[in-house]
Amino acid sequence: MTDRIAPNDRHILIVVENLPVPLDRRVWLEATTLKQAGYDVSVISPMGRGWDEAYEVIEGVHIYRHPAPPEAHAGALAYAREYGHAIRHWFRLARTVWTRRRFDVIQGCNPPDLIFLLALWYRLWGVAYMFDHHDVCPELFEAKFGKKGLLYRFMLVWERMTFATASVSMATNGSFRDIAVRRGKMDPEDVFVVRSAPRIETFIPGPGDIAMRKGAGTVMGYVGVIGQQEGMDLLVLAADHLIHSLGQSDVHFLIVGFGPHLEEVQRDVAAHDLQDYFTFTGALYGDDLLAALNAIDIGVAPDPKNAMNDISTMNKVMEYMTLEKPLVQFDLTEGRVSAGAAGLYAKANDPADFAAKIADLMADPDGRARMGALGRARVLNDLSWAHTEPQLLAAYDRIYAKMRRPAPEAATA
Repeated sequence: MTDRIAPNDRHILIVVENLPVPLDRRVWLEATTLKQAGYDVSVISPMGRGWDEAYEVIEGVHIYRHPAPPEAHAGALAYAREYGHAIRHWFRLARTVWTRRRFDVIQGCNPPDLIFLLALWYRLWGVAYMFDHHDVCPELFEAKFGKKGLLYRFMLVWERMTFATASVSMATNGSFRDIAVRRGKMDPEDVFVVRSAPRIETFIPGPGDIAMRKGAGTVMGYVGVIGQQEGMDLLVLAADHLIHSLGQSDVHFLIVGFGPHLEEVQRDVAAHDLQDYFTFTGALYGDDLLAALNAIDIGVAPDPKNAMNDISTMNKVMEYMTLEKPLVQFDLTEGRVSAGAAGLYAKANDPADFAAKIADLMADPDGRARMGALGRARVLNDLSWAHTEPQLLAAYDRIYAKMRRPAPEAATA
């Protein structure tokens, strides 16, 4: 005789390396949703961006943080330093969590595709592995460094080991699901599409902070990481073309976010004599983030078309849509799946066409309103967290169904 583990007996350990929690919005939605469903939830994450307590409990979720590792920009040694630092702290903090209460499942949130090492160790004690597939790491490496090489091949191996270790996998979209089945060799019944989406209860359209508009007639907004693969160089070129070639000077670009290339982007803006047209707010959260995004007229997603971005779902696209903002992005496969008629799509990696699409929206305020309404309706009807939550819970029902615990009489026999 066997029976399943009851919901109130379930303890999950979520491990994330590249963002602190609760700043990682996807992970925080997952953690709080699982907590509300009756799970005991612990999280291991790095410190950073004001989230520097080594341990705290927020909304019932136990969060264990370690010092942030140095981000690897290039080279095998840099990656070894970053990942070695993280792995050491995963094992240290997992022991701390285990001492508080044994966990049944480790949920690994990539990048990197190395959390399977922790999962393999705890498999000795009957712990299952849930892979939360945030990024396609081999393609991310290629996009970041413009090459493949030895490290790329290592990442393919790590990805394969990750899928081989996982009992169940959560994909952020259909393209990632295909990778789990095709490249990861997972059973389709063990792969669940758990999309990233804002909570519509808190992401509400409104007037925003008018002061952030800097008096401009049309304001473009960007929110997200300011890094190597987000296309900020293309956005600066598009702004230059819009202002200096198309003569659209009554505009402003509001850039919300942080990242390793922030200063480089600011220098690029200055080099194009665009300082008066750009505001960099840094990281914003909660009401401050809503005040900024509600102040804009058009959302921009300049992520270039490459092997990674073409199959990735961008959080910023979902956020613009939720706040009824039309958007411009390059023509990416999953970008179209998300936005549909709520966006205009520029030719791949063509900043002049990106600028032309912005100008088209500037000239059509009624069209902007229609596109914004279509985007929010699409989120409300199909893509909000309320629609995603059942898939998250189904993924966990699946992994626990695959874990059988001896019934009391069998355990004492």
